[in-house]
Amino acid sequence: MVWDPKDPWSRTGDGLDDALRDARSRLQHMMPASGLRPLLLTLALLFLLWQSAFIVAPDEEGVVKRFGEVVRTAGPGPHLKIPVLESVAKPKVEKLHRMEIGFRTDQQGRQHMLPKEALMLTGDENIVGVEFIIQYKIKSAKDYLFQVDEIEETIQKAAEASMREVIGKSKIDEVLTTGKAQIQADTQMLIQRILDGYQAGIHVAAVQLQDVDPPEAVVAAFKDVASAKEDREKLINQAQGYRNDIIPKAKGEAAQIVNQAKGYAQARITRSQGESDRFVKMLKEYSQAKDVIGKRLYIETMEEILPGVEKIIIDGKAGDRLLPYLPLQRAAGSGPASQTEEKGNR
Repeated sequence: MVWDPKDPWSRTGDGLDDALRDARSRLQHMMPASGLRPLLLTLALLFLLWQSAFIVAPDEEGVVKRFGEVVRTAGPGPHLKIPVLESVAKPKVEKLHRMEIGFRTDQQGRQHMLPKEALMLTGDENIVGVEFIIQYKIKSAKDYLFQVDEIEETIQKAAEASMREVIGKSKIDEVLTTGKAQIQADTQMLIQRILDGYQAGIHVAAVQLQDVDPPEAVVAAFKDVASAKEDREKLINQAQGYRNDIIPKAKGEAAQIVNQAKGYAQARITRSQGESDRFVKMLKEYSQAKDVIGKRLYIETMEEILPGVEKIIIDGKAGDRLLPYLPLQRAAGSGPASQTEEKGNR
């Protein structure tokens, strides 16, 4: 029977069966039956092994599903599964994922603001454009894959909503200048709380503000305000630095003066005590020999006084016949040098 392969249905009856038998016969002629069965068996085993084995990379976690239900997870390395019945998903749990909110970066690396996401209202009813990045990791591959539908969109909406809430509680001065770090921390905490409520299996690693600007119509005025506030902070820091420099010096000088005063007081007290003790001892000696001590004190006193005084010594009897004379010019310092005259009977 002749079979035309171009038109297998051209003839009725058993033309197809004849063609199959002819093909089987040709295959048997090409390969003996004794070698076909081991080859087919080997191919079947290789196919089953290929379908049964899978490898999880170091930065991945394998999630094994059977009839669509998660039955187990697998760590990095080679593993086996039931062919056909089980399938494996391998999300990258160690990768730090990055998501842009309020802007997008094109293939040339240029950033374009998305006003629908970026424009937000502050607590004091000002509008600002907020562009930020959220970085996250997968902490539970099972929850990440199967707890939330459209997980990427959910993360984006949660991040945008959290940032709007935090900005809505902040004043524009804080948003533009000193409050950025606190805004990032509060937003990160709020995103994490929302995603944990969804059991999304996500760990929020960081929230980074890329750009925070007022609308273009008032951007110049806001820049002037921001510049003035920066100048104010600079002056405050300079004043604080001067204060930190001058106060310790003043305290040191004050402590030095106090210590000097204490030392002087102690010296005066010690000297006074010494003089008092000396006077007491002299009084004791004086009480024992008043005449001798009195004459000694008189002589010592005269020795201290007389060398600086102009002296005229006159005998007692001769003094009765002399006229008293007071040298006023010498007392005023205009007369000649003083001289000592001694008259009397020897």
